[in-house]
Amino acid sequence: MAMPASAEPRSQLARLAGGLLRRAADVLVPPACFACSEPVAEQGLLCPSCFPRLRRIGPPHCRCCGLPFGHSAEAVEAGLCASCLEYPPSFERARAAWVYDEASKPLLLAFKYGDRTELAPAFARAMASAGAALLAEADVIAPVPLHRLRLISRRYNQAALLAHALGSITGKPVAPALLRRTRRTAPLADLSAGARRRALAGAIAVSARFAGRLGGARVLLIDDVLTSGATANACSEALLAAGASAVDVLTVARTPAPKPDEALDAADTAGDVPGNG
Repeated sequence: MAMPASAEPRSQLARLAGGLLRRAADVLVPPACFACSEPVAEQGLLCPSCFPRLRRIGPPHCRCCGLPFGHSAEAVEAGLCASCLEYPPSFERARAAWVYDEASKPLLLAFKYGDRTELAPAFARAMASAGAALLAEADVIAPVPLHRLRLISRRYNQAALLAHALGSITGKPVAPALLRRTRRTAPLADLSAGARRRALAGAIAVSARFAGRLGGARVLLIDDVLTSGATANACSEALLAAGASAVDVLTVARTPAPKPDEALDAADTAGDVPGNG
């Protein structure tokens, strides 16, 4: 679309004003590593010590759920992990920026429960890189919902903050109220994968205002951590039933493959830790 002749100067002025504001903010609050607070060049960056500690997820990984494959070659057929091959998820693809481990866990918990909402833009930038292909094909971005009572007690939905930050980066439309919790579920953190799936059965639906309006849209579902599959599948099933053509999932982090003696219920393949109850 051609830009009107009068719009370009306004755009240049807006960029100039934004740059001046950022420089002024950096003078008042010097840029610091969001993991350890050491000085960095720009806000939202990691320092040289913290950067390698956060393990980025890249190939090889399951082409469906994004599970990182280790040296033992967990891929079994067509690039799929055993769980996705035997129990295909409702979503089409899931991707995450980092492995959920001892380095990323404190940051995610501080973001989710510790009011560190300023982490959302930095997390979103990492997500945008890891999920570039998903974002390019998405028609709308939607967060995993919180029940209204939990939202009141927690004061914010971390998934919604991430969705809005991704919308700002990409220009994609964000529908924060696309999904809703039909009932409050018990906290999912201490539940097994199978128990999470049973707890979430029928607990998520498309909001009435969006009924009949998805029109074959491809939805990108946003959450903080991907692990068991219960939440992602419940949301995807509701969206597909309401007319979405496909659902992809993008998160900040995801759990690695469990050890054989710690294996999760194979009927679930991805979800959230500690759980968007």
